[in-house]
Parts: sequence; C-alpha cells; structure tokens
Amino acid sequence: MIFCPKDSFGETFKTDDFRKEGFSKDNKSNQPQILVGLVVNKEGFPLAYDLFPGNTFEGHTLIPIIKEFKKEHNIKNLTVVADAAMISSENIASLKEAKIDYIVGARLGNLQADIINSIDKQLPRTDSANIRLETKLGYLICDFSKKRFTKDKFEMEKQIDKAKQLINHPGKTKKIKFIKTIDAKNQLNKELIEKTNILLGIKGYYTNLDEKTISNEVVIERYGQLYKIEQAFRISKHDLKTRPIFHFKEDPIKLHLLICFMALAVSKYIELKTNISIQSFLSESKKITDAKILNKITNKMILKRVPITPEVETIIKRLNLLPH
Repeated sequence: MIFCPKDSFGETFKTDDFRKEGFSKDNKSNQPQILVGLVVNKEGFPLAYDLFPGNTFEGHTLIPIIKEFKKEHNIKNLTVVADAAMISSENIASLKEAKIDYIVGARLGNLQADIINSIDKQLPRTDSANIRLETKLGYLICDFSKKRFTKDKFEMEKQIDKAKQLINHPGKTKKIKFIKTIDAKNQLNKELIEKTNILLGIKGYYTNLDEKTISNEVVIERYGQLYKIEQAFRISKHDLKTRPIFHFKEDPIKLHLLICFMALAVSKYIELKTNISIQSFLSESKKITDAKILNKITNKMILKRVPITPEVETIIKRLNLLPH
C-alpha cells in the first residue's frame, strides 16, 4: 500500500470548518484548501481516499486513513510505503501499535552526527551499494547512486555559489541554504556544507521489517514505487481537472472528489489493461467519429463511421470490449 497526501485548493478566499488556510505546495496558502489522502497499490491503482481540513499537518493524515482501510477490509498484514513527510516518532509508535509495517523515506540531513558518521564510514561510494543501521525509528537503509551523486553535487555547488554571492553583495533575498548569521553578519555554514558533502548521492529509508523478512534492495525498490502515486495525482490534477474546486459547500466538494476518485480508478484500469497512458487512450478514441448525412430527397439519415484504427483495435482487445 502506497500513501501520499496532497492539497487541493478552491477558487475562493472564504474559510469554514472544512476549507481552511494551510501549507500549500502551490504557493496558494492565502486560499482555503482541503487535504486529500490517497492510497494506491503497487500498480498505482487507487484503493481509498480520505479528506481532511486544509490546515491539517500532512504527517497527521497517515494513521487515520490506514487504520480505517485496514479495519474496513479486514486486512491482517499491511505494509505502508510513504514519503519522508510522514516520518515522526509519533507516527512510528502509532504504526507499531496498530501492527502496521512501514517503509518511509528518511531525511538524512536531520540525522544525528554519530549516525551520519556511521553512514560515511560504512557505506561504499559505489553504485547501488547499501547498508542497514538500527535506529530509534526502525532500521535505516541507505544506498548510494552515482547519478544521484552528480545531481546532488551540482545542486550543492550552485547553492554555495549563491551563498558566496550574498555574502559578498548583501541585500534582500530569499533564505539561502549554506548561510548562517552570526552577530548580524552572514557567513558560510561550513559545518552544513561538510555534512551535505558526506551525504552526496545517498538516499535513506526507514522500515521496521528485519533483513530476513525483506532485503535492502526490495525496500529500495518498494519505495521507488512512490512515483506511481505521484502519477495518480498528476492524472487527477491535469486530466481529470480535480482542482481548482469551484464548489463552496462541504457536500458538493466531497461529491466532486468522489467523482474524481471514480474517474481515476477507471483511468488507471484502462492504463493497466492497455499499457498506454490515459492521454494516448483518449487521443486514439477521439479518432473514431460518426457522421450523420441527411438525404433531403428521401429524407433518409445515413450514418458513416470512420474506420477503426489498428491502435483502437488493440485497445478494444486488451479491454475485452464486446462489439456493438
């Protein structure tokens, strides 16, 4: 089971008990919003969703929806995969109490110095190398990627250059990562640069599952499937026009999102069955058109249909649609 929350804003500036101002990833914090928690399986097919007031902290959405899903479907063994925003000692304790296994992203920059030193010493800087450490939040699995290293190094150097420019030319600007202020003077945060340099190319994951139950490689693979829930949200946002929401009362908003959830389920079913994107499916389907021609002499209507393309024939077969 893969879980992720997303904000959904409406075209209004009036708040109520349901639509509230909160943190917005779209920089629309001045607009009331609601939070949508979506659960999908490893193929990206939507299984469940829940709605929360817009000022709800993302980390507080995980436990309620997972517990309800487990109870409703009488599931005994369940492993939740979620991103780093979901990790907290409170959530981990709740997951353990509910006997729910988890794989969640780790924010390595927030780790204690001794754990970072252990990672630095134990993890070889070779592609796909990984290690497992025991921590209070569960087993911490770290892996190294050369491609990620190159990207992280480029980003770090770019941020350091920005920091140096700000130090040399003080002025109003957004917060820069590698700057610290001492006695009202900006200077490079060398400690943070050193820590960031150690963690270049490294990604971390927490799990409560021991290595006999699941290998490090499988944990990394399962976490990598999170992109499927992001894909589901992209379909909802762009193809299904889930947002902005043009309703102002709670019931119509809930109905709107229910329809979007049902449409998402149909869309993912089509994608899984046909092995093409929903955009391609719609594009091919729109090529099949009918034309009605009226013979004014006989007053007879003639129906002409565009020949079905080979691509549509394949889609029909894969969806097992009956001829009509």
